[in-house]
Amino acid sequence: MKPCPARLEPVFSLRPWGAVSLAPFFPEKSNLTEPIGEAWMSAVDCRFAAGPFADRKLGEAWTEMSAEWKGTAIGHDAPFPLLVKFLFTEDKLSVQVHPDDAYASRHEAAAGGRGKTEMWYALRARPGAEVLVGLKSHVTRDRFKRAIADGTAEDCLESVPVQPGDAVFVPAGTAHTIGAGLVLCEIQEYSDLTYRVYDYNRRDASGKPRELHIKKALEVMQFGAQSGGKLEPLRIERGAVTETYFVACRYFATEKWEFAERIVAATSHEHFDLVIFLEGYGNIEWGDERAEYAPAQLWLIPAALGAYQFSPRSRTSLLRTYVPTDMNEFVRRLAERGVARAAWSRLVYP
Repeated sequence: MKPCPARLEPVFSLRPWGAVSLAPFFPEKSNLTEPIGEAWMSAVDCRFAAGPFADRKLGEAWTEMSAEWKGTAIGHDAPFPLLVKFLFTEDKLSVQVHPDDAYASRHEAAAGGRGKTEMWYALRARPGAEVLVGLKSHVTRDRFKRAIADGTAEDCLESVPVQPGDAVFVPAGTAHTIGAGLVLCEIQEYSDLTYRVYDYNRRDASGKPRELHIKKALEVMQFGAQSGGKLEPLRIERGAVTETYFVACRYFATEKWEFAERIVAATSHEHFDLVIFLEGYGNIEWGDERAEYAPAQLWLIPAALGAYQFSPRSRTSLLRTYVPTDMNEFVRRLAERGVARAAWSRLVYP
């Protein structure tokens, strides 16, 4: 099947901390009777909206995609690696932590055996909105266990005020929660493993307290020096496009593009890209074909597409994310733009 940009339709998940209106991102999801907390943009259950895999689920199509779609660096039997979500928080999430790959492979094989490293990009934030990421320096394992028991676990975490445009990195093993009043784009290793340690005594639909996973959480939680928190991105003006580089790790690299004129892009034959449109309308153009883009859309850009263009009808911003074949790819992109190591080294995580 000839590679072409392919849009995925989101699937939505109910959450007790979610919102009853997802407008303006998803205006059809307004006046809801139950709160939706997550729009999964690249879930294996998402269906393709058009193209050669139209109306088929990503997970099913992925097994049939050739290296022209996936990239030469991704093994034929490798599972889909990137999960993108939009999060809508009208209440606090549970205090939680995610395992790393080593722990997940040993203890969570039935759930996929993959850990979860993630980042958040803030699309909207009410005044005073915050996330809590990482333990305070004085918090020991025993102190945190006592805080869980007396309901003060969130007091052990560092507060990170959030405004639109901020980005936060959350490596596996980092205790965290997300506060109310936020719309975030979450980019993560493809995993849904979450260990809750405190959930504000909320109950599920059947009236039972939501499950906690304190033993596992304490086994994977990072005490002492912390490595997550708010990112200090690198912003580069390059012709008609402004590029903002957020982070690169073994699981994903993420950057933001802003432009109001036609720009040319190109794929790497080694990996596919995911493009998440945040604002603006226009066309994606390749060869003699084109497709319209709009806000709150995710497109899979095949590895072998080569050169293509964005032709905006209004000012456009998007997030581009991909799985780097190694850190040299991220470094090489910045070196080509004349950026010194001292400027980009803070963005690279092992």
